[in-house]
Amino acid sequence: MKELNGKSVRIFEGELIRRENRNREYLMKLQNHHLLRNYQLEAGRYTGRGSDPTARNGWEDPSCQLRGHFLGHWLSAAAFRYEENGDAELKAKAEAILDELALCQKDNGGEWAGPIPEKYLEWLAVGKMVWAPQYNIHKLFMGLVDVYSKMGSPKALEIAGKMADWFLRWSGKFSREEFDNILDTETGGMLEVWTDLYQITGEEKYRTLMDRYYRSRLFEPLLEGKDVLTNMHANTTIPEVLGCAKAYEVTGEEKWLRIAESYWKCAVTDRGYFATRGQTQGEIWTPKFKLKARLGDKNQEHCTVYNMIRLAEFLFRQTADPKYMHYIEYNVQNGIMAQTYWQGMPENGKPGNGLLTYFLPMKAGSRKDWAGEMDSFFCCHGTMVQANAAWNRRMFYQDGEKVYVTMYYNSCVDMEVKGVKVNLGVRQDYMNGSLMTSSENNARQTLGETASVFANKPDFKKYILTMNLEGEAAFAVNLRIPDWITGTAKVFVNGELMTATADTDKFVTVERTWKGGDQIILTLPIGLKTVSLPDDESMIAYLYGPDVLAGITDRERILYLESDRAEEELSADTERQWGDFRTFYKTENQDPGISLCKLNEIGYQPYQIYFKTKHCVNVEG
Repeated sequence: MKELNGKSVRIFEGELIRRENRNREYLMKLQNHHLLRNYQLEAGRYTGRGSDPTARNGWEDPSCQLRGHFLGHWLSAAAFRYEENGDAELKAKAEAILDELALCQKDNGGEWAGPIPEKYLEWLAVGKMVWAPQYNIHKLFMGLVDVYSKMGSPKALEIAGKMADWFLRWSGKFSREEFDNILDTETGGMLEVWTDLYQITGEEKYRTLMDRYYRSRLFEPLLEGKDVLTNMHANTTIPEVLGCAKAYEVTGEEKWLRIAESYWKCAVTDRGYFATRGQTQGEIWTPKFKLKARLGDKNQEHCTVYNMIRLAEFLFRQTADPKYMHYIEYNVQNGIMAQTYWQGMPENGKPGNGLLTYFLPMKAGSRKDWAGEMDSFFCCHGTMVQANAAWNRRMFYQDGEKVYVTMYYNSCVDMEVKGVKVNLGVRQDYMNGSLMTSSENNARQTLGETASVFANKPDFKKYILTMNLEGEAAFAVNLRIPDWITGTAKVFVNGELMTATADTDKFVTVERTWKGGDQIILTLPIGLKTVSLPDDESMIAYLYGPDVLAGITDRERILYLESDRAEEELSADTERQWGDFRTFYKTENQDPGISLCKLNEIGYQPYQIYFKTKHCVNVEG
């Protein structure tokens, strides 16, 4: 199965376009000499004196051992954007950066092009403390590979190839045990880039590096079914396993696939997750199904969200199992959306926007800690620009004559089936009178029927899929039924009910000979649900569809319930504003009351996700 992406998929979803544009604006705002400063310093090409008041700080400060890592993320994000829409300005900026990187590599002796000294890696071999130099260098390799693959830059591949020669020679100095000791210090996605480069070039040196970067001390226990993750740093191992996933795609060797599957089982199936589907506290995996004691101020590191989405997407392509897309949907809505490029209303002197929050706190009364554009540049800063560079991914897939629709954002895809060019469009019918057109501001007060038919927020989502093609084509359209539905989903073709199901464990398949203008209508019942912590059923979180709801409160609140259905404690609040139905709720029986909204709409307010519940005791006198 292959993902349909790049220029073949276009998005029309307003929020996704806003995020892409904001991300693109940020990528262009960062000046080349700031992005390259640490590379130029290492190569002796920086001629400035004293400090630069406009320079980037945080992890990009020249005193930080991870300095320079962000450039690789920048290059990847620029490449993703270019692949989607051919952004010529970003391409020109990336090419100028590559030109300077090539000069840095030349001045460093022809191989090394990193922003840190080679001796950092020599320190690893003798056990001297140094902060993850291979993690750092991987980012540059990653960016170079993406720029070559998606922008077609031969210079990027040339720089990567010369630097790989350094790693081939360096890693060859050690015995297997000695190099295993080195691999115990975070390597990032080095295995993945060696595999990428092996696929691109076929050169044996990359296969040699793949074998050397096989981390047996992690992979073998995983294959044996051991718990290698409890209380271990999460984002150290996820990129390593993404390397295994890539190695399976390139070599077809089953062992690589089994490692990726075993990791998923250990990290997700056998461990559980928060209502958001995210995990971790303080960057480490929680114990299996023991989350209550880990509700803190440093939950759900953004990098883990981004990288686990990548692993889930790989496993989906291998299995066509919708559970992986369910997982991705929650992590997108309550991770990427909740932790990056927030936009809302200014309130209490706070701005109406937020760039990035490294963690997503789960502790009651916590706040998101928004980073600035130039003051942090930690790891999540990098995955932020990658995650928001191109939102036209993970929506459509094709396997021969089978088409899979996995996400229902307003979008369209161009594809070819049996030699016939097909355009499939997806749009949501919001059933809201279409942005105030129920009463146009003209002398006659033109009226529309939709607004009165759906007087209140509909209890289902409605999506319209339209076929555009010349002639006919026979193929199957597979529709994902999300696991958040509250009843029976229905599928109509050209107005005729084809199937109704509440089964979310498989795709609904509509197979026929399609003609231009054919329409599929999918209706998905939606409403409030609650989920409990696996180790305390009395601790609940509310969801509306895939969106986790957060209560606005600066202190921990207990919910006192009058019935066994916690959903009955909430009622709609300011349900409609202007042309939109909104997802706002309020409690009915709490004093004082609590307002709830989507977690991804929270900006600077204090909030609570999990609530302890107690049942009211009625005493009749």
